[in-house]
Amino acid sequence: MARFKVIVSDPENGSSKTVEIEGARAVPLIGKRIGEPIDGSVVGMSGHKLQITGGSDKDGFPMRPNIHGGVRIRAILSGGVGFHPKRRGDRRRKTLRGNVITEEIVQVNMKIAGKPKKAKKPEETKKKEKKAKRNSAKLTESSGSRGESSEETAETARS
Repeated sequence: MARFKVIVSDPENGSSKTVEIEGARAVPLIGKRIGEPIDGSVVGMSGHKLQITGGSDKDGFPMRPNIHGGVRIRAILSGGVGFHPKRRGDRRRKTLRGNVITEEIVQVNMKIAGKPKKAKKPEETKKKEKKAKRNSAKLTESSGSRGESSEETAETARS
C-alpha cells in the first residue's frame, strides 16, 4: 500500500506541518499532478484547500512539473527543480521523476491555497457595538455617582 510523508506549508506565516498518511487515506493522492488543488481533509485539515507543489521518490529524485507522467527519466537541465547551476550556461543531465504521484513517491509537498472562511461582522455592526459599550459605561458611571465614591459603591455591591 502507498505511504506518504506530506509536508504542508503555510505561505502566510512561513510555517510547515508534517503528516504521515498510509493505506486508504493515501489513495486520494495517487494519480494527482503537481499544481492540482485537493481538499485538506485528506491530510486532516478539513476546510482548507491545498495545492500540490512537488515531492520526491523512494530514491530521493525530485518531481518536476514539466515531465509528464509518473516516470523516472534522465533529462538535460539548465536550471529549476533538480539543478541549480553555479555559472551561467551550465547544463547537466539529471535523473528526475514525473509530475504524477505514484506509489514510488515517498514525500509530497503541498501549500495552503485557501483557508476556511470565518464569519466576519460588517463595519456598521462594529461601530454600533462600540457606541453601545460607551453608552453602557456612561450609565454605570452615572448610577454610581450619588455622592458615594466608586470604592463605597463596590463595597455595598459586595455585601
